[in-house]
Amino acid sequence: MRKDVQLLLVETVDNLGIVGDVVKVRAGYARNYLLPRGLATTPDESLIASLAEKRKQAEVEQGKLRVEREALIKRLEGVEITMQRACNDLGLLYGSVTQQDISGALKSLGFEVKPREVRLPQVIKRLGQFEVNVKLASDLEEHVQVHVVPDRELEGDEREEMEFDNEGNLIEKPEKPAKAEAPAEEAAPAAE
Repeated sequence: MRKDVQLLLVETVDNLGIVGDVVKVRAGYARNYLLPRGLATTPDESLIASLAEKRKQAEVEQGKLRVEREALIKRLEGVEITMQRACNDLGLLYGSVTQQDISGALKSLGFEVKPREVRLPQVIKRLGQFEVNVKLASDLEEHVQVHVVPDRELEGDEREEMEFDNEGNLIEKPEKPAKAEAPAEEAAPAAE
């Protein structure tokens, strides 16, 4: 029971259209978002004509925005971000790396990227290297490398691996001799 309605946009709406566009949207979207905020109204020829000047300005602004986004995409090529996170000894993060985290890191490097423009392929919850997509428009996107590193030195697994023969019996390894301290006479050169 999907019902669509036609509306005239009186303001530019992201991912929908610019001022003066007549768009078809779902009734709920129109009723709950566009109409209460004054972003759209019912289409009328006189209203469309009165919005012509505002539409020209919006088209110029969209053109400028497009040029800025294309320049940003070119600058993003080959960018790598390193993020330190708290984790356990297995490399699992106590939290996760979010779109906001990546957007903030890019902003600190001088790239104006909104969190919704960062597209994570999966939730980042472990240490490692990840390829994250930054999509500014339907045809403008670039991949950014995100390195997630621990905030401390991780304790390695010091245990030796056990080896078994073909019959499943444990292979005994000879004990490694403990490092014997060199006698004091050998350690210090003789003074003559």
